[in-house]
Amino acid sequence: MATLSFHVVPNAKQNQVVGQHGNAIKVKLKARPIEGEANAALCTFLAKELGIPERSVVLERGRKSRTKIVRIELFDEEAVRARLLP
Repeated sequence: MATLSFHVVPNAKQNQVVGQHGNAIKVKLKARPIEGEANAALCTFLAKELGIPERSVVLERGRKSRTKIVRIELFDEEAVRARLLP
């Protein structure tokens, strides 16, 4: 199980991982930051990119912040970073 920090930029042209933002992984999402749309989009995007069920990706903290703490089952932190970061 991995617990990672993500820096989310909503209202982007496409969903993509763009690198690191300090210790966090920076992710651009098409979703708006309204009523949890970006939070749901982040979990869906990460599950798809990692090839795991969406229920294995859980937003722990940061529901109203750009910096989010996400728990990812089935992988450790090194494996998640290796799969997401170029």
